Amino acid sequence: MPRNRIESATSRSRAEACRAADGAPGSKPGRPHWAGPLAALAVLGVVAYLLHHELAHLHVRNVLAQLHAIPRRALAIGLLLTAASYCALCCYDVLALAYLRKPVRYARVLSASFIANAFGNNLGFAAFTGGAFRLRLYASSRLTAADVAMVTGYASVTTTLGLATLAGASFVLAPARAGLVLHAPANGCIVIGAALLAAVVGYGVWCGSRRLRLEIGGWLLRPPGAALGAAQILLGTLDLGCMGAVAWMLLPPAASIGYASFAGLFVIGVAAGILAHLPAGIGAFEAVMVFALPDVPPDALLGSLLAYRFVYFLVPLLLATLLFGAEELGAQRARLAHVRHRATAFIAPAVPSIVGALTFIAGAVLLASGATPELDTRLAPLESLLPLAVVELSHLAGSIIGLALLILARALFGRIRTAYHITLWLLVAGGAASLLRGFDYEEAIMLGVVLVVLALGRDAFHRRASILEQRFTPTWVASIVGVVAASVWIGLTAYRHLEYSSDLWWTFAFDADAPRMLRASLVVCILAGAYLLLNLLRPSARRPSARVGSGIGEIERIVERSTSALARAALIGDKRFLVSETGAAFIMYQVRGRSWIALGDPLGAAHEAEELVWRFRELADRHGGRIVFYQTSAERLALYVDLGLAALKIGEEARVALAPFSLEVGSGAKLQAVWQRAQRDGFGFEVLPRERVPALLPVLRGISDAWLAAHGATERRFSIGCCSEPYLRRFPIAIVRRGERPLAFANLWITAGREEIAADIMRFAPDAPAFTMDYLLIALMLWARSAGIEWFNLGLAPLAELEREPLAPAWRRIGHLIFRHGEHFGDFESLRRYKANFDPAWEPRFLTARGGMTLPLTLIDVSALIAGGLGELIA
Repeated sequence: MPRNRIESATSRSRAEACRAADGAPGSKPGRPHWAGPLAALAVLGVVAYLLHHELAHLHVRNVLAQLHAIPRRALAIGLLLTAASYCALCCYDVLALAYLRKPVRYARVLSASFIANAFGNNLGFAAFTGGAFRLRLYASSRLTAADVAMVTGYASVTTTLGLATLAGASFVLAPARAGLVLHAPANGCIVIGAALLAAVVGYGVWCGSRRLRLEIGGWLLRPPGAALGAAQILLGTLDLGCMGAVAWMLLPPAASIGYASFAGLFVIGVAAGILAHLPAGIGAFEAVMVFALPDVPPDALLGSLLAYRFVYFLVPLLLATLLFGAEELGAQRARLAHVRHRATAFIAPAVPSIVGALTFIAGAVLLASGATPELDTRLAPLESLLPLAVVELSHLAGSIIGLALLILARALFGRIRTAYHITLWLLVAGGAASLLRGFDYEEAIMLGVVLVVLALGRDAFHRRASILEQRFTPTWVASIVGVVAASVWIGLTAYRHLEYSSDLWWTFAFDADAPRMLRASLVVCILAGAYLLLNLLRPSARRPSARVGSGIGEIERIVERSTSALARAALIGDKRFLVSETGAAFIMYQVRGRSWIALGDPLGAAHEAEELVWRFRELADRHGGRIVFYQTSAERLALYVDLGLAALKIGEEARVALAPFSLEVGSGAKLQAVWQRAQRDGFGFEVLPRERVPALLPVLRGISDAWLAAHGATERRFSIGCCSEPYLRRFPIAIVRRGERPLAFANLWITAGREEIAADIMRFAPDAPAFTMDYLLIALMLWARSAGIEWFNLGLAPLAELEREPLAPAWRRIGHLIFRHGEHFGDFESLRRYKANFDPAWEPRFLTARGGMTLPLTLIDVSALIAGGLGELIA
């Protein structure tokens, strides 16, 4: 809320606003936040069932044989088509930035887009697909988080257009195959295809309109223009068409299907993968292909699909990894002595997210590898070199290491240093186990790549939190359970042709792959179940108290040393505090519903801010809450993005430099008339020091009560003070008098070093002239200038145009309720114009919170907390 304290008429009573929030509701974990993870597990189960049913007689060796039988010419053509597809994908970002009118160098756009798309296509994690890579790579081009979100949304629309065009053409030209998958007659498929093509044409027509805006799913879209719209449709079709052609080129000869028919099946498979939310649609895409091509032997088909995934997904991922790691190193060839330092500085901000995801994938690969048979040609040489016990222990160790990497991935996202060291050695051990159990050098190379990325970014892992204190969210539990279950299913499917016998558990031989799989799967399931059960059954953390109690002295000392006037909001008496271990920094916050809302950035020692925000997130996670940082600065945005939060610009803070402030020149001349009129009417101004405030408190209380009654208002809370004696005694008070009678007052937030001053609550007698507020602000600025204070903080000016930005979601308008309860003016433009009279410097302020479907609820919680309750918000 703005700090000039021009108050709204919708706030709570004095007693309620000043009462400590001991009974503030804590978070109550409920069942809805399990719905998404459980749905993902359900989809995984359906896919596994379909594949299990269709591949009942599959032999892994036959799949590998078919994979090796694919002609090299087909692989070469597939690589060329992959290059064409990724070129079209990179142009998505070019179109999006042209739509947003953001000039960025083409080389930067193409590089950032390729890296983001290669990782996003393979990993499927929101940190990549949602724009984390773009946010990092476009940082040098001065694109904001909102700009990156718009680029990502624009690319999603382009992909949808490509899918619709390709599917529509295929359904119209060759409806028979698609009809088998969709269980629809051929005429029905033609109708569906025509409808899809009509929708694409309709989009093109809308693009050519000038003023017609379209709202879809809460997103407000302005027409991009006919040229950009046509380019979108063309590039989307080219991208998906080339992607489908790669898979079609690698099909076995037994498929006997034309590209027009296959394109529709391909789009259905891609759509199934998107709906399943699986990385690269793995499993869902294969299930559709096996079901849609019943005449093709399953082992031959899966061999072709493995080749497709290698050509289209893994090759670009390898290139993107090398490009991402070498981009900064390439610019430092002349300074070889500083290569590692420069590389570390470049990769460190993004390495926790990258390594966390890659470590999870590496763990899944180790588990899957432990469930599949080793190649005889590689295992045979080991018989003469290694004892059987080494191979057996290496196989079991590889699976256990895979499970450990799944668990450690979450701690790596949290930048925990202990997890970094353990993961480092586990990756080394995992690579050794891969070589010793079957000379799987491809797997060892992959683990080595993860190891190199981890080593380059070691400075990013500096938190000394305990791994055992990390609580797993429902999403993480579902992910680990899903990977372990999938590895067990892969093992049972791979050895389905073997008849089960209890003797298998005790069979030890170089060619005894199935017994090794059974033993490893059992150990992994027991360890995973025990660890997750202990984590889920751990007693809930105690709810933090509303006040610090004996630690309030630490808070006051930090507040007194702070250079921000907003720090004085910690003394209102309605907040909870999270203090750093050294007592040199803290976060002030309050809980509303499931939202844990922090006011401003962490205060105190800057080097402890990062650890504090991570502790705040972990504290909220333990209580099932969602964190929000309200009214934060641009300097801290990178830190909040690391936590997985999205930034919403809520306005700009107006700060007036007092040294050049004058009533004689510039905009100050407009204020001179107010000053002169007040002087003629006998107005006077005085700043009372704290010692003189108690004697005047009854008069101030009378002015406040009259002001609240006249406006039908009650006291507010959280980001603004209240008119209570204990609170007002803490601050100097500015008084406006007419003769001897006080007409208005404001308590002052002044930093100890006199860097900044702000007026907190401002109250006026009902019969005070309309210009009294103007006079109070002018007099305050002149007094502060003479006192040697550098800045006067006028508070936040919400942006009236926020809801009219391109691609602005509907919930952004809900968020404006926050600001309507924070200013005397409901008209944002009038408020901004008013503050502009003082020639301020404008500094952006943000609200950072988790995106998605929970964001509207978060905004309502913030609004209700500031307004003083949900009832006051509705009123």
